[in-house]
Amino acid sequence: MPNSTDYHPDYFLLEGIPGLEDSHLLISIPFCIMYVLSLLGNTTLVLVISANENLHQPMYIFLMMLAVSDVLLSSTTVPKTLSIFWFGNHEISFIGCLTEVFFIHFIYCTESAILLSMAYDRYCAICHPLMYTTTLTSSFIQKTAMVALLRSFCIVTPFVFLLKRLPFQQSNVIGHTYCEHMSVARLATSSIMVNVVYGLVVATCSIGVDIVLIIISYAAIILAVLRLSSSEARFKAFNTCVCHTCVIVLFYIPAFFSFIAHRVGHKHISQQFHIIFANLYVLVPPMMNPIIYGVKTGEIRQRASAMLWRLTSVVFGGKCF
Repeated sequence: MPNSTDYHPDYFLLEGIPGLEDSHLLISIPFCIMYVLSLLGNTTLVLVISANENLHQPMYIFLMMLAVSDVLLSSTTVPKTLSIFWFGNHEISFIGCLTEVFFIHFIYCTESAILLSMAYDRYCAICHPLMYTTTLTSSFIQKTAMVALLRSFCIVTPFVFLLKRLPFQQSNVIGHTYCEHMSVARLATSSIMVNVVYGLVVATCSIGVDIVLIIISYAAIILAVLRLSSSEARFKAFNTCVCHTCVIVLFYIPAFFSFIAHRVGHKHISQQFHIIFANLYVLVPPMMNPIIYGVKTGEIRQRASAMLWRLTSVVFGGKCF
């Protein structure tokens, strides 16, 4: 029921996946598995990198930032989604919904900036190796992190106020598993043109710019790698680039699909498919990133194995079977 003063509902009802209510419990199984794997993998990355001074290098520091943001991104939405599937806990307060909107977009924008920083790190390492240590200093990394957080805060905060100004005088049922900017805005009983335009501007001027700069970085990297005389050096450089490319594709493609579906494809794409895909972009990248880097990066794989061996020794009292 809306308040008579500001026409904001006291709460929203998250519907889950409309039309698939009978399958919620079944759908929750892969969602839960992916979430647990994400927590375990990213926590392991953070512990391994933070505990080993040899890994306190720019590439691994950025990777640790990525792991932290992955945990935060999935933890912002998945616990509530699972509570809907398992316990029928559909209710979320109006303020809680706006808070979820803020953190989803804030963490996503921050992670995009981290991926751009990682691309720049590889560009400097491969294209300008002699300047690498003087360019990517601890001070530079700290400033990059602060700029990424400040940029995300400045461009995402208006989303909250743009939603708060809207009247919600009819339905308070959100056909989704979590609160997304456009899924909430579409319930409003007044024009949401400002929300649509601002969303497009943000996507173009922040995420779009990040993608363009990443593409330019990797184009320069590929050209530099092709000029290397040693086939072993070319293989090592390409191997590193493949890791980053996989992560970038996993991160941007699902989110881009969800963005398009909300704005121009909601009449042509089934709601069930859209919602499942929207959940995958907060589940699959956080789950896959530790696997990709753990398999492809020998240093991390070795340190993680050593840490697991020591933990096993402690658990079994020094006797490993």
